Amino acid sequence: MKNVLIYNQTTTNMEVLKIFLVQEGYQVYVMSQLPDVVQRLRSKDIHLVIMDIDFPKNDGIERLKAVRNAERMPIIVLSANDTEQMKIAALNAGADDYVLNPYHPMEFMARVNSQFRRYTQLSNMCENIDRIYRVDELIIDDVIRKVTVSGREVKLTPIEYKILRLLVKERGKVLSIDQIYESIWHMQAIGADNTIAVHIRHIREKIESNPKEPHYLKVVWGTGYKVG
Repeated sequence: MKNVLIYNQTTTNMEVLKIFLVQEGYQVYVMSQLPDVVQRLRSKDIHLVIMDIDFPKNDGIERLKAVRNAERMPIIVLSANDTEQMKIAALNAGADDYVLNPYHPMEFMARVNSQFRRYTQLSNMCENIDRIYRVDELIIDDVIRKVTVSGREVKLTPIEYKILRLLVKERGKVLSIDQIYESIWHMQAIGADNTIAVHIRHIREKIESNPKEPHYLKVVWGTGYKVG
């Protein structure tokens, strides 16, 4: 669901705009009190905000800043103030777009859809970035499940990949053999020492330039394994 919040600070009738938004597949929430708006934004389920503000009255810029500080979704300002100075002030305060009222509903919807697409693409990019792990020249791209070392692709089995990803995500932390086994196989570790040792040896042979003196995957004697 695409959720839009309209902060209606003026007396403008939002029904026409609401109809267009609903026809485009948006769920619309209309609010007139700033504290209610900020509280709703913090619930993380609003994807775009339309602020119908009477600039420069009623601390419009300060209200815009308060909404911007609450979350990072796109904000479209709707205002009857056509001065260049006010438009610049609104954009500097955090607005992503500034639309004069009265407006053409179809043009306004095009702006809404454009901002929503941009936001969705950026969110997907950020999500993917969060799934790329790097330790020096070792890179795990968990989006496409690819491992490279110094630009060279490394072919790991599914279990080897899961073990390496686990240790890289927990970089610097020593994980015991039981912790590794139970995280990967999701069952109690009984006699897992040899199983983990074999997989660790195979991973080292593939990612280390000298497996006998590993740079990435290290043993902590009597405790377990770690990366970094």
